[in-house]
Amino acid sequence: MKTFRRLAIFVIATAVAQLSGSRLSAAGGDSAYITVQKLQQFDQTSSSGAVADPVAPFSVNAGSPIAMSFTPPGGSSNALTMQQGGGKFQFNKSYTTLAALNAGFPNGNYTFSVSGFSSFALSLTGDLYPSTPQVTGGTWNSSGQLVVSSSQSNTLNFSTFTGYATSGALGHMMLQIQSPDGSTVSVNQSNITPTNPTAFTSYVIPAGVLSPGSFYGCSLEFDTGIADTTTAVSGETVVTLYSTAVNFFLVTSGTPVTPPAITQQPTNQTAPLGSNVTFNLQVNFFGSTNTTVVWFKNGILVNQNQGSSSLTLNNIQNSDAASYFAIVAGGNGAYVQSNTVTLTIGNSAQSAPTFNTQPFSQTISSGSTVAFHANANGSPTPTYQWYNGAGVLSNGNGVSGVTGATLVINGATAANAGSYYCKVSNSAGSIQSNTATLSVISTTNVGRLVNISCRAQVGTGSNILITGFVVGGAGTTGTESLLIRGSGPALIPLGVTGTLPDPQLQLYSGSTVLATNNGWAGNAAIATAAASVGAFTWANVLSHDSALLQTLNGVYTAQIAGQSGDTGDALAEVYDNTPPGTYTLATPRLVNISARVQVGTGGNILIAGFVIGGSTSRTVLIRASGPALIPLGVTGTLPDPELQLYLGSTLLGTNTGWGGDSEISSAAASVGAFPWTNLSSNDSAILATLPPGGYTAQVSGASGDTGDALVEVYEVQ
Repeated sequence: MKTFRRLAIFVIATAVAQLSGSRLSAAGGDSAYITVQKLQQFDQTSSSGAVADPVAPFSVNAGSPIAMSFTPPGGSSNALTMQQGGGKFQFNKSYTTLAALNAGFPNGNYTFSVSGFSSFALSLTGDLYPSTPQVTGGTWNSSGQLVVSSSQSNTLNFSTFTGYATSGALGHMMLQIQSPDGSTVSVNQSNITPTNPTAFTSYVIPAGVLSPGSFYGCSLEFDTGIADTTTAVSGETVVTLYSTAVNFFLVTSGTPVTPPAITQQPTNQTAPLGSNVTFNLQVNFFGSTNTTVVWFKNGILVNQNQGSSSLTLNNIQNSDAASYFAIVAGGNGAYVQSNTVTLTIGNSAQSAPTFNTQPFSQTISSGSTVAFHANANGSPTPTYQWYNGAGVLSNGNGVSGVTGATLVINGATAANAGSYYCKVSNSAGSIQSNTATLSVISTTNVGRLVNISCRAQVGTGSNILITGFVVGGAGTTGTESLLIRGSGPALIPLGVTGTLPDPQLQLYSGSTVLATNNGWAGNAAIATAAASVGAFTWANVLSHDSALLQTLNGVYTAQIAGQSGDTGDALAEVYDNTPPGTYTLATPRLVNISARVQVGTGGNILIAGFVIGGSTSRTVLIRASGPALIPLGVTGTLPDPELQLYLGSTLLGTNTGWGGDSEISSAAASVGAFPWTNLSSNDSAILATLPPGGYTAQVSGASGDTGDALVEVYEVQ
């Protein structure tokens, strides 16, 4: 059987050949280019648009006619290996999320090592992915294939290539139509630059080029060349580029010549979760060895078998419940399509979905991010679909998570205002959530973090209480007045026992100590500021509790330790001391708090508090890192952190494993949080939009375990 699977990965050398007129003399051939490429892949099954490829939506690829290796920023060397039968060296690695791709292969300068030449570097920065290409119009059948005539000319119309030529980069377009034997039966390309911005938006397939009753794999690719050199390797061309490709399948009308025959059709299957399922297919190829069997799930390519006509799904999950069919094609494209069959997930203990979290109405400032959350139980695991007043929602234009528990709208404007709700379904039933109303207003008194705090057991050495915080925010200037307190004895009247007797408060910027206090001594300015921001009163002017008043902008840590080596419970607090009525959109604000401590059990869990002020809701990302700290060199981490979010004594949400949630990854990347690279780790996170009020994030061991943990609260703009 031959291979034509996700064409964009394998035609890159052809694409790059159009970017430059140079040739690789060492390789002795045309189109011999050294390339490193970041690629987004989509699939199209109708005229309504493209969807992210379910198997390899993001990948990094490299190609070269000679042996070489490349090293990403801060990473290790990656060697290209010889492609079997292709005469070229290649490197391919796929990822399920863009965040995971950028974690493994970040933006920056990529170093190239080619035998016999000096190492050199080229830039791959900016995430300059072109707009998503797609075929516009056309006739698509119910199987998700574009139908054209073999006896008449056919015009394929495409979307416009936008976002090219940024910072002087080259742009390139390519259409490839490929029969199963791998031959390119039609190809067109166009170079576009800032001074030559013409790109083709249609292509005519002449009559007679395509065979009747035949099947073709197609790719429409847009490329943005970021950097290239023809001098680093003796005049050979080296290119780094961002690419976006859409893959689709084309069939022609008419009677094929000697098509294969299906002698046994697949049948519908019902099987329990976690089992293995095989759709059996038997084929007569009439003596041909140059054949292909391709399987589709809901019209999108999912498997191309080598050596077997059947499709086997291992450890099936709810997401595998779908319709399936196979295409069997000869080398020239003559094909036959199997019956369409369905996989149903059976479960002896089915239960209809029920909500344990419902979305609630929000008022946000224009341009802010809002997240609606709906979580449901049920067996099998339910699926989600979000709606607004206009009907079913789809991802795009700042909207994401439409088929998950969390719906996110970035940069919301008045156009996004309205009602939102979620429908949750499984094979046992469906349920609709409450309707939540989104109001978007313009105000200078935007929702913001005005107080952050952390209470923990303070030890000695590395086990002191270290609270980090960031002052700033997009579009702000100047400094912010802050009240910073370290409470020990002041907690006794609140019923806290075992408090830290003599807390010393130190404020750091990096490794530099900016200020120290070993006892507030009834300072009048401290008392006035505390009253102004609503902090609880320190009644004893002779207590050893410590405090500082500072004007700041940047990244800081407040460290609390026993001045004489004493230990006990302590509370760190940071208050926005901006005078009432003076806050503007340009005023710096608290945008992040973090605290790393030893998490125990009972009263010794990690508790971080924060207050949202202003007149509108604010979206926050809350993370509890345990295993995620191990790659940072932290030992003795909390194995299984459970994160709980409270409003007073009301539990708003719980997470005991983030599960690689794409909305969490996207929010973390947007606020500059360090990446979580293990999608199945026990680290926990909550993304929530919260009205003004006081909240606590509590971190404990889900199974009573203990260890080091980091809690973070980020403002999500």
